[in-house]
Amino acid sequence: MGKKILKVVVGIIGVIVLLFGSLFVMVKAGVDVSSVIKMMNSSQDKAKRPSPPATASGSINGANITVEYSQPAKNGREVFGKLIPYGEVWRTGANEATEITVSKDVMVAGQPLKAGRYQLFTIPTADKWTIIFNSKLGQWGAFFYDPKSDVLKVEVPSSASNDTVLERLILQVETAPMSGLSIMWDKTKVFVPITAP
Repeated sequence: MGKKILKVVVGIIGVIVLLFGSLFVMVKAGVDVSSVIKMMNSSQDKAKRPSPPATASGSINGANITVEYSQPAKNGREVFGKLIPYGEVWRTGANEATEITVSKDVMVAGQPLKAGRYQLFTIPTADKWTIIFNSKLGQWGAFFYDPKSDVLKVEVPSSASNDTVLERLILQVETAPMSGLSIMWDKTKVFVPITAP
C-alpha cells in the first residue's frame, strides 16, 4: 500500500515539474503564456487566497491609473530584508505579478512612460527602491522576469516608520499633496511620483 501511495506522489510531483518546466522553456523562448496562467487561475476563488486580490485606482490630471495586485500579510515576520530580500526583483505583491494600467502618457519620477498596461516589479533596498515597468504581461511572480522587456526603470527613496506597522501590503494612487503611487507594508513606505501633462 505504501509503495502505491509513493508512486502516486512521485507521479504528481513529476507532472508539476514537467508543467512548470515547460512554462519556463516557453517563456525563455518568447512564447506568451499569459492565457495558460489565466486558465490555471480561473478555477480558483482568488478572494479565498492567503494573499487576497486588491485594486488601487485614481486619476492624475486626466490619466486614469489602475493597479491590480495581491496583498500578502506580515504574519509576525520581518518583511523587507528578510521575507522580501534586498537587491532582488520582487513582484510587488503576491501570486500573479502586479499589473498597472495607465490611460495616457505620464511622467514617472521625471521619466516618460507611455500609456499602456505593464507588470510592476520592484527591487527593494534599505534606503531606495528600483521601480520597474515591464511590458511582458500575465507573469506569475517574478520567476520569469525578463529585463529585456523593461520599458522604464526609476529609483526612488524609501522611508521607515517607527510607529505605524501595516499588516498587509497596500498600494494607493495619491493625488495630494503630491501625485503618484504609494507602496506601503510593515514599517516601509515608498512613494513613486507620477505626473500627467
